[in-house]
Amino acid sequence: MIMSSKNKMVFVGMSGGVDSSVTAMLLKDQGYDVVGVFMRCYNLDGCAEQDAEDARRVAEHLGIPFYVWDFEQEYKDRVVEYMIEGYRAGITPNPDVMCNREIKFGLFLEKAIATGADYVATGHYVKIAQSEDQKTPVFSLFAAKDTTKDQSYFLWTLTQRQLQYCLFPIGGYLKSEVRAMARNAGLPTAEKKDSQGICFIGQISLDDFLKRYIPEKRGALLTTSGEKIGEHSGTEFYTIGERHIKADFKFPKTGNATQREPFYVSSKDAATNTVVVAEGSEHPALYRKELELINVNFIKSSVESKPTGRAAERKAFARVRYRAPLAAAELSKAQIGTESADGRYKLVFETPQKFVAPGQSAVWYGEDGEMLGGGVIV
Repeated sequence: MIMSSKNKMVFVGMSGGVDSSVTAMLLKDQGYDVVGVFMRCYNLDGCAEQDAEDARRVAEHLGIPFYVWDFEQEYKDRVVEYMIEGYRAGITPNPDVMCNREIKFGLFLEKAIATGADYVATGHYVKIAQSEDQKTPVFSLFAAKDTTKDQSYFLWTLTQRQLQYCLFPIGGYLKSEVRAMARNAGLPTAEKKDSQGICFIGQISLDDFLKRYIPEKRGALLTTSGEKIGEHSGTEFYTIGERHIKADFKFPKTGNATQREPFYVSSKDAATNTVVVAEGSEHPALYRKELELINVNFIKSSVESKPTGRAAERKAFARVRYRAPLAAAELSKAQIGTESADGRYKLVFETPQKFVAPGQSAVWYGEDGEMLGGGVIV
């Protein structure tokens, strides 16, 4: 259980949306000294100005102090460049995970605590719990009540050092309940639509954004049998599982052209600049049963939370992309020959998983919904 709110100051990251607005309102109602902060980050279409104004209006409505903190350059350096370099390297990076690690629970948290805050809070749909039976508090993260909005997947990099300062007030509510609370309180953002896609690129497509930094390079588009059916504009602009394939291609010579199923990207090779597509959404090439992980983080960072030793395994329920169904799996230390691969883990699913993209996150949970940790797929 979190400590008493009496005389506790919390800085709320207010994005200008309904979720962070209700977060600030709930904390104020609970007796915290609430300060609203809008994080100005990199943004292409100027919508951040409106978001900042919406956040300011909510703060005024609630009667709380409000500040704008400028993290634009840091966001460019730590999130935008990470995404561009990831695509350039041929993987599918996850800027939401990096934004949470580097900005919201990095720079924002650090500056808030240095400014005098006891806690920081955000409008993430996730639940946090604190153990009561240990001398040193141990914090756990759980999937949100609203499974359609749960954002625990994007928070797997958080550590005990960060979690001791974190509050997530809306994790125990449905989105419909959050909207209703906003309406009842007359918050200016009550009817504001949720943002979609990658927030900082605005209305332009991801391809158009990436082509500002990565030149197009024609390469072979192959079927899973190795037949060349056309050319693409560069492996950097494709991701595993993508259906709307942006390429000039003809149907393979085999099969009935009038009965073709959609094609999906099943693999790509940046070294040879080739993209392989599989026909049909259930093609075996679109599935993987075993994957390897790097940059692994265990939320509790204790011996009990992770497998140790060569033969150690831990059963869990994992997903390989946001909102993918949880699936039974075993996590263990990766092996190179007979030795454990330093820092690498292996995740083996009971049933093969669809659209596994290197660079994305694999996140695992316990049976009770506790998020145990995560890592980057290689």
